[in-house]
Amino acid sequence: MTIVAPVVGPGRVSARQAAITELGFRILSPMLSLTGSLTSPHRVAPDGHSTLGPHFGTAGSADDSRREIAAFFAHVTHETGHMCSRVETGGQSRNYCDSSNTQYPCAPNKGYYGRGPLQLSWNYNYGPAGQSIGFDGLNNPEIVASDPVISFKTALWFWMRTCHGPITTGQGFGATIRAINGNLECNGANSGTVTARVNYYRDYCGQFRVDPGTNLRC
Repeated sequence: MTIVAPVVGPGRVSARQAAITELGFRILSPMLSLTGSLTSPHRVAPDGHSTLGPHFGTAGSADDSRREIAAFFAHVTHETGHMCSRVETGGQSRNYCDSSNTQYPCAPNKGYYGRGPLQLSWNYNYGPAGQSIGFDGLNNPEIVASDPVISFKTALWFWMRTCHGPITTGQGFGATIRAINGNLECNGANSGTVTARVNYYRDYCGQFRVDPGTNLRC
């Protein structure tokens, strides 16, 4: 199956260019390689954090599953510029080190800017993501961009911790926007990016032939 990234807004790419099977990001192969992780019995890492577990895209009704998958790809499309970028534009110049977080202290000369399908950011996300998935997130954050399987595992790790619940319990797509970038986009902070995310979501729902539901904005 080929999922086509939506064509929305100025500077848009063609549907052919956006087809996942044609992208350098190679989205389909890593997703298929994670099938075992997503369907195997629920596991708990030594630090007590749950790993990916079996519930992504399988919770609730068939329509609930379609909406969750549509929501995931909508955010991935937005965060990566139609799945063409693995790292945050200008991220190296931004400080994503929360020095007050002593549980996951920043390593010297390491940047915790956005990487991967959902642009994993901050030391307090890289640290536990690495512990749960099996890589050194604090000392080797670069692997989130360089290894496609780890890249998608971090996206799914973040999704299951922050977005899976809201989208599968009827809170709507808007709740996932709030979970990902609420302070910068919701409550009128950046209505343009909210609209872009919603448009992607509607497009994917259309491809999956499912109603997008209510509460689409935040």
